[in-house]
Amino acid sequence: MKYFILCAIALVSCMGSGNRKGDETSYCFIRTDGTDQQDTTTVRFTIGADKLEGEMNWIPKEKDSRKGVLVGTIAGDEITAIWRYMQEGMEDSIEVAFKFSPNQLAQKPLKVNTNTGVQETDDDADYTLIYTPVGCDD
Repeated sequence: MKYFILCAIALVSCMGSGNRKGDETSYCFIRTDGTDQQDTTTVRFTIGADKLEGEMNWIPKEKDSRKGVLVGTIAGDEITAIWRYMQEGMEDSIEVAFKFSPNQLAQKPLKVNTNTGVQETDDDADYTLIYTPVGCDD
């Protein structure tokens, strides 16, 4: 009996309480737009518990791209994240909002704040930018 209790304690202590790699799930999405669907945005992230980490890349055909990382939280089906990206050699960040399901990702559009001239998420808008799922190439 003593050995059973020791084994049980050892097993429980090895399990830990933090996020384990097996508890994380990865998702990848793509969205194209423009007159010839020439502009592409990709979103790739991993969800572990209520945290989200990944990357988001906006690659328009004839403009400077924005490529960077996403870090945020998920509550129910709503994601709130900060997108830190590089564009024209400058670092910048913006808060982005998504509605998530494994079969679709929808984003609230961005707007320009007329007071600051800076892009921001349009909190009053619906989730109208629709992304479709794609395979994640690891």
